[in-house]
Amino acid sequence: MGHIVTSGPQVLVNAQVSGGNRLLDKLDPRTRIITACVYAVLIVSFKSLVVLSCGLALSLAAMQVTNTPVKATLRRMLAMDGFILFTLALLPFTMPGTPIFSLFGYGFSIEGLMKAIDIALKANAIILMLMVLVGTLEPVTIGHALHRLRTPQVLVHLLMFTVRYISVLHQEYLRLRAAMKVRSFQLSNSLHTYKSVGYLVGMMLVRSLDRSERILAAMKCRGFTGTIPLLDTMQFTKRDKVFALMVLFFALLLIVMEWMIDTTY
Repeated sequence: MGHIVTSGPQVLVNAQVSGGNRLLDKLDPRTRIITACVYAVLIVSFKSLVVLSCGLALSLAAMQVTNTPVKATLRRMLAMDGFILFTLALLPFTMPGTPIFSLFGYGFSIEGLMKAIDIALKANAIILMLMVLVGTLEPVTIGHALHRLRTPQVLVHLLMFTVRYISVLHQEYLRLRAAMKVRSFQLSNSLHTYKSVGYLVGMMLVRSLDRSERILAAMKCRGFTGTIPLLDTMQFTKRDKVFALMVLFFALLLIVMEWMIDTTY
């Protein structure tokens, strides 16, 4: 489990190599993770749609400053929106309040509409900032940073093993699918298809368990004792302090805006 942290291509979002992103890469990974978590908690606590819109604009500005690829980032955001779109569309019809119109006997309430917009703004602002700050980090780097932030080792191990062996399990799945295609298997809406897919999932679980036992035995042979030997050096620098002050400034600005709007209304 000892790894040397390097900037490689296996990241959630491939950032362009430019001046803005070089400044971000020089930050300590722990600073970026802490900033993303604080930002998420702050955005969730806000209630004003104006402040949430400013938070989303701040996330978009961070994406532009760090030269994060716009198309790839927005494509992943749309994938996330696809999971909550159905819920947001039904919220105005299910939340009690002042109805604007009715559809099939269900009232479309203004309170439900505002709540749907509130959730959409919060989700997109948080996810976008997470992809900017954390999505451009290597998974191994994230694991080491979480370990230095005193995250439970079990969670860190799960993260690093998942990242390491998810591609291996995918290759195993492709081999099983190829074997099924050789036997002229085709997906269809039939009982045979459901049984075959169930057997495929069951075989994946069995092979995953068998592989995990072999991996554990191999690690024990190499002296693994349940701890992660770190070969990198992470240190907070002046850049991290300046970045923290900038984050604090924008956080206080949003908090003041929220307070002023609350006192006005």
